[in-house]
Parts: sequence; C-alpha cells; structure tokens
Amino acid sequence: MQKEYIQSLPKYITLCERNYLRALKLLPEETVGNSRELHLGAASYHIRIDGIARYTTDIAVVQKQQISAHLDDFVLSVRLYHDAKVAEVIHHDFHQRIKPSYRYPNPDMHHKDEKYQLNAFLADWLMACLESGRIPLNWDVNNGLV
Repeated sequence: MQKEYIQSLPKYITLCERNYLRALKLLPEETVGNSRELHLGAASYHIRIDGIARYTTDIAVVQKQQISAHLDDFVLSVRLYHDAKVAEVIHHDFHQRIKPSYRYPNPDMHHKDEKYQLNAFLADWLMACLESGRIPLNWDVNNGLV
C-alpha cells in the first residue's frame, strides 16, 4: 500500500514568501486591469492585475506567444496575501482549484504534490524574469519605477 503524500508546510510557506517578494518587484501599478509586459527569450508574458482587495491582490501571468496552434495561452492565476506576505498559485490554465495533494494515479494525472510544483515553477519563472533584466527600461527590479 502506498503512503499518502504529506506536504512539508514550512518548505511550502518559505517558497510562497519568496514568491511574494519576487512578484512585488515585477507588478505593474496596482490598479485593476493594469499589466506589464516581460520578455524571456522569444516568449512574451503579461502580468495583469485582476483584482484588489484589502489584504489580497490577484494577478494573472499570461504567456502571449503561443508555442503551438494546438495550445492556448499559458495562464497562472496568483494571489498575493499582503497580511501574510505570501504569493500562491490558485489556478492554472483555468483549472478551478488546486488541492494540496493528490492520490496517484488519478484521472487528471496530477502530481502528488501538484500545488508545490506549480508554486516552484512560479518561483523559477519569477527568478528568470528578475535575473534576465528584460523588463521595461523605466523599471528597476530592486526599487520599482525609476
């Protein structure tokens, strides 16, 4: 019998805290509908503000150049929790809810640690954006607008 996957909460929270700090450096001005275009290699991405509440900001990370005619734009929905100072992927490609863990195998073929994997991907993507320096010229990754 297989053991159920149990996520390491301290490891997950640390990942989400780092994602929060990195995401803040890339956000456009916090007004619903505002977006910022980023370039990584040949790919173009938009970070769009989808919603603002007292303690949260919802953003979408959208890949604008399709890799294939058979694949839609890649979309990650991320919620920034300002009171806890964490950022977490809440949807990807319009899937409704990401569970903390999944039994494996499962009908949708999710990884056992799908939620952690998506947030680790977000961390890698944010780091790539910050390290590449390919953001608008009037934006300093360390200090915000110039």
